[in-house]
Amino acid sequence: MNLLAIVGSPRKGMATDKLIDKAIEGFRSKSPECKVRKIHLMDHEIGFCRNCLACRESKADGPYVKCTIRDDMDWISEELTKADRLIFGTPVHEGYCTGIMTTFLERVTWTFAKPTGRALTLIGCPVPRATGKGKKAVIIVVSGIVPPYYRKFCDDATSHIKIALTCSLNAKPVGDMYAGAVESRGVERYFGKAHKLGRKLI
Repeated sequence: MNLLAIVGSPRKGMATDKLIDKAIEGFRSKSPECKVRKIHLMDHEIGFCRNCLACRESKADGPYVKCTIRDDMDWISEELTKADRLIFGTPVHEGYCTGIMTTFLERVTWTFAKPTGRALTLIGCPVPRATGKGKKAVIIVVSGIVPPYYRKFCDDATSHIKIALTCSLNAKPVGDMYAGAVESRGVERYFGKAHKLGRKLI
């Protein structure tokens, strides 16, 4: 089994990174033979989507089509395809994903999806290009200041990631967590929750 962790934090070794590591530990506790890869998005060249729509209009077969931009999304897309399990983690910036995570999700949307879905009266919504058994995924969102009881007012990151997982990556979100007010509460109080979250991926 292959686990891929996507880190949307611009800072290594801080709260989001630590909680992802705990989730990986939880997963490994139930699947010690698994292969794990962690990608820090900030370490890689990921250009902004240019809205050329070549990926959306592509009729090519396969779980994804290549973007017209040549950068590190070429090999990251391969890693996403190989993964059976996913962990996505990001701090909330102004209530949303970080800029690098948002850029990554924009690049994933139509390369991994085709516009054949319907929602209410809308035609052309994204559905995964991949067929067959889907992946499982968990989401970790971290806030430095806002405590959990105010989550509904400042966490649009979780829903944003869930849409990409279900509509593009053929992945089922099986759990998520919000680590709030880590600047005052400390990140350690959320380690147990992150560990349990990782175990949900089995």
